[in-house]
Amino acid sequence: MSELMKFKFVNKIEGLSFIILIFIAMPLKYSFGYPIATKIAGMAHGLLVFVFIYQIIQAKKEAGFTMKETALYSILSLIPFGSFYTDKLLVKKIEDSKVKA
Repeated sequence: MSELMKFKFVNKIEGLSFIILIFIAMPLKYSFGYPIATKIAGMAHGLLVFVFIYQIIQAKKEAGFTMKETALYSILSLIPFGSFYTDKLLVKKIEDSKVKA
């Protein structure tokens, strides 16, 4: 599996963990008094952020992301549902790399 495909996978999982943290775990904590929800979801998301950072660096090396692309993907990871837009951009990048090969 290429680093670009691994990054695409990690991006999707990290994005889903962010959505779970914001839209499920935080309401459980603040509305229903279950602080354990954010502890579990927060820890999982935090670990996935480190995996995301590692994988974007590896994908940048292999796929040759520009600094603009790397910054865009990083910023989109901070926005809820931004990972879905990144996924769309990565599909285009993967198709373009197959055409060149």
